[in-house]
Amino acid sequence: MDDDDTLVARVAAGDDGALRELFFRHAPLLASRLRRVLPASDVEDVLQETFLAAWRGAARYRAQGVAGGWLWSIARRQAALLLRRRGPASVELTAEPLAGADEADAAMTRAELGQAVAALHPAEQEVWRLMYVEDRTVAEVAELTGVPAGTVKSRAHRARRLLRSALGGAR
Repeated sequence: MDDDDTLVARVAAGDDGALRELFFRHAPLLASRLRRVLPASDVEDVLQETFLAAWRGAARYRAQGVAGGWLWSIARRQAALLLRRRGPASVELTAEPLAGADEADAAMTRAELGQAVAALHPAEQEVWRLMYVEDRTVAEVAELTGVPAGTVKSRAHRARRLLRSALGGAR
């Protein structure tokens, strides 16, 4: 039985059996992780796009014994692309009312959050969107925005503090 690095090398050489083996090894865990951030109906599509991207990009993979992490990074990108194609995320945080709140209170909280985010400085809004809506890392946000990681952390901290204050402290 080949290790993951060997399988990826075989995929790069055009071996579709190796891709199938990678799929059977990693798809269940990837699907489980994707279900945390995507509707169940989208998980299969993202998995297919993930393994298609792995097929296309296998030649660029650097064998370091982390094929599972490599596949997860592809899956995260594919999930983000799917969400971006759908347009801006809505302010709705959850389909269920907040614990101990009725529907009207939950709607008010979502509206308040939308107003609070809109009141942030544009740079803080961008960091908020990238980190908390698109689930990107500090390093990814720094690269995308062209600012140092420390600046990203400062903007994220300020955004969280302002949002907490606007929403009346910890709810």
